[in-house]
This record gives sequence, C-alpha cells and structure tokens, in this order.
Amino acid sequence: MSQTVFVLEDDADIARLMQHHLEAAGFPARIYGTPTNIVADAERQPPALFLLDIMVPGGDGLDVCRRLRNHPALSTIPIIFVTARAGENDRVLGLELGADDYITKPFAPRELLARVKAVLRRFERPSTPSLISFEDVEIDASAMQLRVRGDLTTTTATEFRLLDYLARHPGRVFSRDHLLDAVWGDARFVTPRSVDVYVRRIREKIEADPENPRYLKTVRGAGYRFEIPRTA
Repeated sequence: MSQTVFVLEDDADIARLMQHHLEAAGFPARIYGTPTNIVADAERQPPALFLLDIMVPGGDGLDVCRRLRNHPALSTIPIIFVTARAGENDRVLGLELGADDYITKPFAPRELLARVKAVLRRFERPSTPSLISFEDVEIDASAMQLRVRGDLTTTTATEFRLLDYLARHPGRVFSRDHLLDAVWGDARFVTPRSVDVYVRRIREKIEADPENPRYLKTVRGAGYRFEIPRTA
C-alpha cells in the first residue's frame, strides 16, 4: 500500500493547502471535490489514509465513511474527518461510523500533519507473522484480518487494533483510560466512553451472544478483560 492520502474537500483553497503540506511531508495527495469517484479509485489503488470533509456537493463524508467501513477490501484503511462541524453529536456520529480521528476547521497545517502521522503509526502492521487463534476466532495481525467460524469478518482499523491488543493480554483487566492510551494514543476526539462503543461492535463480531459475552468481559467499575478459553 502506498503512502497516498485521498482527500475529500470541496473548498479549493483548503484542498490546495492540504495537498501542499501533505506532499511536502512525503504523502502524495489526491483531491476530490465530490465523493463520486473516491471509493472506485480506492478499489483500484488503496490509499494509506482518507481525509474526509463532511459537507460536500453530491453527498457527504459520512456516507463515504459508511461505504468504506462496509467494504471488505477498504474497511481497515484509517479515516480522519476534517470538518467545520464541531458539535459533540457530530463527533459521536463520526466515532460510531468508524472514524479514527476528527479534526475541526480551521486547523493548523502542522496539527493536520501530526494527526496524519499519528494515525498511520497507530496502524502499522508488524513485520513478523503474528497470529492468535482460539476456538472459532482467528486474529491475524500481520494481515489485519479477523476470521470468525472460518469466515473473514470485516473490521475497521481501530476495532481490529483494540481486539488485537486485548487478545494479546488475556486475563488482564484494562481501564478505559488505559485502552485509550494504548489504542488511540493522542487522538483528541475520543473519550473513555468511546471504548464502550468499540467493545460493543467487537462483541457483535466475535461473540455468539453479544449480550452474554464469552470472550470480551466487562469488569464492573474497572474496565474490560479478554478471556481465551483453555483447551482441554
């Protein structure tokens, strides 16, 4: 995968500013004023990252995010919203849809680059094979793939990283704040309750009964613990 960044931004001045600073930092940028071709182009040449404005002609960044998160080949590519919509409800919706960070306009170019680099570092894949397998679940960190009962299961990059982190530390109880530091790092738009959203989504993918989880347990008043059943 290249280091190309796909940018959905209809304001020509902002788009030029973003392209200039991204390319000066070594990230080739493709600019889209509308969402018409962005997913089709990504299918042909997957980018390293998407920067999505929310309010654009002919659609919106939220819909693009939904389409990407439901696309088996593109679902793990990080997404950052860059938008003037700074309300709490907008941020929560972005999180629910699977965004990995959320930058509000106006922004400083240095902040944009710092956040892009931070998100890309967060999703670097290990250079050596790293596989966790138990019962009907297989977590392949080198390929960033989750298989449940033999079927490839679509995840976002953040969902996968959280699941992989928990599964690599079975039996340990992690607070929400600890998980935020370990998985999200310096992403500013997430809160401790954001972890609950992702835990619920992970349970829906790996648990036979998400309401009575077997693997990803809640430790009341403390946080979460991952349990890998022992083989006989």
